[in-house]
Amino acid sequence: MSHTSATSLLLEIGTEELPPSALEQLGEALAHSVGEQLQQLDIDHSGASYYAAPRRLAVLIEQLAASAPARQITQWGPPAKVAFDAEGAPTKAALAFAAKQGIALAELDQYIANDGQQDKLCITLNEPGAVTVEVLETVVSQALAALPIPKRMRWGNSRAEFVRPIKWLVALLDSEVVNMQLLGVRAGNRSRGHRFHAPEDFVVTSAASYKEQLRDRFVLVDGVERRQLIRQRVAELADQVGGRAVIDAALLDEVASLNEWPVPLRGRFDEQFLSVPAEALISSMASHQKYFHIVDASGALMPYFVTVANIDSRDPEQVIAGNERVIRPRLADAAFFYRNDLKLTLADRREQLRSVVFQTQLGTLFAKSERVASLAGTIAAQLSDCDATTIAEASRAGALSKSDLVTDMVGEFDDLQGVMGRYYAAANGEPSAVAEALFEQYLPRFAGDAVAQSTVGRAVAIADRLDTVCGIFAIGQAPTGSKDPFALRRASLGVLRTLIEGEMDLDLAELVALAAAAQPLEQPATDFQKLALTYITDRLEGYYREAGVNLHCLTAVLQGGHSNPLDIDRRVKAVANFAQLPESAALAAANKRVANILAKQPASDAVEVDTALLSEVAEQQLAQQLQTLQPQLSELLAERNYQQALVALAALQRPVDQFFDQVMVNCDELAVRNNRLALLAKLRRQFLSIADISQLAGS
Repeated sequence: MSHTSATSLLLEIGTEELPPSALEQLGEALAHSVGEQLQQLDIDHSGASYYAAPRRLAVLIEQLAASAPARQITQWGPPAKVAFDAEGAPTKAALAFAAKQGIALAELDQYIANDGQQDKLCITLNEPGAVTVEVLETVVSQALAALPIPKRMRWGNSRAEFVRPIKWLVALLDSEVVNMQLLGVRAGNRSRGHRFHAPEDFVVTSAASYKEQLRDRFVLVDGVERRQLIRQRVAELADQVGGRAVIDAALLDEVASLNEWPVPLRGRFDEQFLSVPAEALISSMASHQKYFHIVDASGALMPYFVTVANIDSRDPEQVIAGNERVIRPRLADAAFFYRNDLKLTLADRREQLRSVVFQTQLGTLFAKSERVASLAGTIAAQLSDCDATTIAEASRAGALSKSDLVTDMVGEFDDLQGVMGRYYAAANGEPSAVAEALFEQYLPRFAGDAVAQSTVGRAVAIADRLDTVCGIFAIGQAPTGSKDPFALRRASLGVLRTLIEGEMDLDLAELVALAAAAQPLEQPATDFQKLALTYITDRLEGYYREAGVNLHCLTAVLQGGHSNPLDIDRRVKAVANFAQLPESAALAAANKRVANILAKQPASDAVEVDTALLSEVAEQQLAQQLQTLQPQLSELLAERNYQQALVALAALQRPVDQFFDQVMVNCDELAVRNNRLALLAKLRRQFLSIADISQLAGS
């Protein structure tokens, strides 16, 4: 085939059931790797797409060139002055080059060119491009070897390894079989349909017909199509009973990866189970049976579920009845766990925490709950709007924060930690603020999740995370590289988000010091408190990057050594707004110039500006403007209205520009020079009271 004759490549790897959690990742990685390798070989194609179903991974590459284009390669030999002697006769170096390249000695002088520096012997060769059909086996083999498979397995007597045993292999260029062998299996054109509806082998007539041929045999090979079908049909089934299906994205992905031919069916469970907390029933249905739940208009759980079968049964009612029989004991277990858990209060369960290790060097969960209780109370006490009751509730919530971890329900469904704590606390008669805080302590749980809304919840959320971060740093196990076994990155970001988005006016350095002092270690790691504070503060970079804020704005603020995240946030936003002003670029450049001038000068005795020494009009005007702004700035800074303070300072652009245009700072007269440096230092201090805007110069 010529370089211009394009074909479609289909590769299908048929396997035993693939792990649903890895299905899409494997398909995407395989297509990406094959497509990228072909591009590296300069073999043109219009892109690589993938299909992933429970028993197959497939790659489709369209408009695939038959070969890479030929290319010219220049082989350089020795310099001409080395290749020929004084009489023009070829030397040994020239003879060797001629022999290697097959050049007649009489024609050597025709193979001289300049490489940009000197004349050299050279020859230009046409190198044919890689032939697609000849490289495919190597390309796909390398792609399979590079797949993100944590643990590969062997099967039969073969030494081949893959995520699951390979049962068949299809490789076609349009309709022609590609001669290749992968992982011990010879490629052909025979695939398999649905395990029950169409188990017989069939011939894939072409790469283009692959998807529809599988559809005819009850296999939806496209994961996107399966997810869309499931979502649509589940929603329809819920609507038929006056409800709304709650379709969790992760559950949808998992169910779509478990079924080649998804058929959603609605079932029902006994209404008596609705006396159990809805979250427990939902977790039981989702985690054990992969069911979707249905809620009414108010969000209350309805006694229905939707299961997704992998077969289009002739008797769907029998399939539904079977699922209803299966779910009943599951829900009965949840009801039993709930009733049994209520026999002990959360306060009584605290004693059980003494036998549960949090971390070997940091003690038990009981000890951790004691530390959290103390710190949560201290945090609440530092907030201006907290009374004695709120402080006591924060301490109480901290003390009970880990008690639900030893309940039967959370032991069975660990995703219900905090959720069940809230239910049990309410049933125990704890204050509503305490009950709510037991749930909110885990917020935010993931990126985009809300932070705790209550004061008590925020106090416990911060206390728990700071105790964990400081404890792990104290034992010298800070995260390294991509390894973060204690999820300290997420915990640190949770602290920052809660302080900022919860508008908690607290000093992080002080909180870290309190958490660090409470750690139960006689000889903690060196400087662990400082390292923990730096680690948490460093997470601000990711926080503001995600928010689309220029990181120079954050750098400008952090130069001031601030450690109150809420205050930092106000300053960052003010600097970001200031950066949009027309005066900002000139003032940032001027501040950088001032900083450079002051850095090169020895410390001056002049602390205050002596107006009597201001001889130039420009310096007099700058000094006057600074003096005039001082009361307004002081008031704005006291109010932490950094945005208006920077707007006020923006008015200095013209006098600052005139100062640098008309005034010689480093004049000969020492007193005048020092006075001008004092004026610049005053200007610099005014800006530094908010941020070092010189960091914006050139950003």
